[in-house]
Amino acid sequence: MNTRVPSASPLYRVAGLTILVVASLVGLVIALIAGGGAAPLLLGDAGPVVRWGLPLAKLLSNLSAAVMIGSLVLALFALRSDERSFAIAFDTASIGAALFTVTSAVAAFFTFLISFNPQLSLSTEFGAQLGRFLFELPLGQSWIITVLVGAVVTIMAFASRSWTAGLFTAVIAVASLLPMALQGHSGDLEGHTTAVNSILLHTVGAAVWVGGLALLIVLRSARRSDAKAKEAPATPLNSVLRRYSSLALAAFIVVGVSGIVRSLVAIGTWEGLFTPYGAILLAKTVLLGLLGAFGVWYRARLIPRIDDAKSGASRWFWMLVLGELALMGLASGAAAALARTPPPIGEEPPAVRTPAEILTRSPLPPEFTIDRWFTQWDVDILWVVAAGFGAVLYIAGALRLRRRGDTWPVHRTIFWILGLLLLVWVTGGPINAYQEYLFSVHMLGHMMLSMAIPLLLVMGAPVTLALRAIEKRDDGTRGGREWIMWAVHSPYSRIITNPFVAAAIFVLSLWAFYFTDIVRWTMKEHLGHEWMIIHFLISGYLFVLSLIGTDPVPKRLPYPGRLITLIAVMAMHAFFGMAIMMQEGLIVAEWFGSMGRTWGPTPMEDQYIGGGIAWSIGEIPTLIVAVTVAVQWSRSDTREGRRSDRHADRTGDAELNEYNEQLAALAERDRRRAEREQAARGNR
Repeated sequence: MNTRVPSASPLYRVAGLTILVVASLVGLVIALIAGGGAAPLLLGDAGPVVRWGLPLAKLLSNLSAAVMIGSLVLALFALRSDERSFAIAFDTASIGAALFTVTSAVAAFFTFLISFNPQLSLSTEFGAQLGRFLFELPLGQSWIITVLVGAVVTIMAFASRSWTAGLFTAVIAVASLLPMALQGHSGDLEGHTTAVNSILLHTVGAAVWVGGLALLIVLRSARRSDAKAKEAPATPLNSVLRRYSSLALAAFIVVGVSGIVRSLVAIGTWEGLFTPYGAILLAKTVLLGLLGAFGVWYRARLIPRIDDAKSGASRWFWMLVLGELALMGLASGAAAALARTPPPIGEEPPAVRTPAEILTRSPLPPEFTIDRWFTQWDVDILWVVAAGFGAVLYIAGALRLRRRGDTWPVHRTIFWILGLLLLVWVTGGPINAYQEYLFSVHMLGHMMLSMAIPLLLVMGAPVTLALRAIEKRDDGTRGGREWIMWAVHSPYSRIITNPFVAAAIFVLSLWAFYFTDIVRWTMKEHLGHEWMIIHFLISGYLFVLSLIGTDPVPKRLPYPGRLITLIAVMAMHAFFGMAIMMQEGLIVAEWFGSMGRTWGPTPMEDQYIGGGIAWSIGEIPTLIVAVTVAVQWSRSDTREGRRSDRHADRTGDAELNEYNEQLAALAERDRRRAEREQAARGNR
């Protein structure tokens, strides 16, 4: 039965988007006045147009980015690719991307004016200054990358009308927010990594939340047009709302957690709450709480009754959406003003910085003693959030199977949770705190990320659990199960899960990483550091999955082939560790040799220890994998023997008896032939 389409008008769409923009402007102006973000500068003031224009341009850039990302995500998760709403969602994303491109370009220009206060003119000197800012300075380069990526997304969203192209467009759209996260106060704070990752998570979560709600308003008017034109029915409205509600819940959690972490980094102490920055932050927190209450209300009480024409739930729901848009606008304006408001701490780097502070933007930690293994932390919020979602979704899936009477091995759940806990500890504990200063600790983290953690995660069989626990959709849309199935059976997956390809990626990554400039990039750039973690995890996961995993893959080697492959990888791994130990010079000497450490081993001694870790400790997970392969091989032979026995019991050894009869017949034939030959010789 198709959902009844509520009465609507394009005026509602205009009203909703207008409320969002006007509320954002109101929130921006109030927050700028309260926080002094648009106050004249004591030196080199660029004027009121630039002071007010920059946060306004950033606000519009944030809102258009939300429309761009939220529309793509909701379309990929809630709509069919053959319905008109899918095309409208991509057109909306293209318009949002175009606005994002233009407003980001304006924000880049205003950033240049407020940073250098040049004399505005059409002269070649002004053009040269602008060119140097955009192409030579990191801040300008971030803006120009943002503009270029926005232009690419504009074209891709306009041209895309398929699942795969839409997915890649959405990934690129999310990536366009990374340069924005690297800007602002986050780059000057002592907790640089935490600040950058929290801003990135906060921005992406808000974009999915706000942009998805904006798309719902656009689709509401479009659905009435479809109904009047008697076109093919679209995805039921309540299904779209439920799916958006699930996305909004996840986005709310991400926004809330990342906002708290970002606040702790920027404020530092309770006294920071009584500053203008703290006041704006508190107001934004209150708005976030109200938005959460709105979400609980319409998710629990209105969406289940949206089909009931007599309940009035539809009218209440869309009125609530207008109110939610107003609150979102106020929160967005406050967020844009915060970017121009000085935080209580971390605004200016110290006048005299140590070599470690120059290289890592953080002071040199204390000596790495035994107790630091339990007390030293440098939490990476990105992986805490990822592990949190991974644990909650996994446990929810196992509980769903139990509720419907199915079973899921407890030991798999234990392996999965242990793997996630180890991931949080490696990326946020003492290894993360010291891996920039000690090569040996960095190598230990590498071994954990590429071997120990993947071993635990593969034993958890998350793909198998997801395919069993997530409900299958029958309306032509793609949910979690459908996207997982697509990923498992995609041509790219068939390549990277091939046992030989997975082993080659695992081994060659070691050599390519440490004997090229890749390791230098991962040390000096935040993006490189996060890429390193992701690459090590994925390469290790694919390798272990190809050997002992139970999740579905297109191809697996027989057990003898797995053992041979594993032995070859172990040999190459040991040889890599020895190569590190035999190095006569420092790897990334300008980094590990320039920290100014007065404790611990010398840089060369520390590098030798790191090679020994790769050679010895790094082989422990590999040995565990080898034992597991042997045990699986033995169990496979045992299961095959049991299947043969059960087959024999069912058939009464019919095959064996038939075989014995064939042998007896052959023997009788040979006996008769021998007797005839003997008789023939006797007659002669």
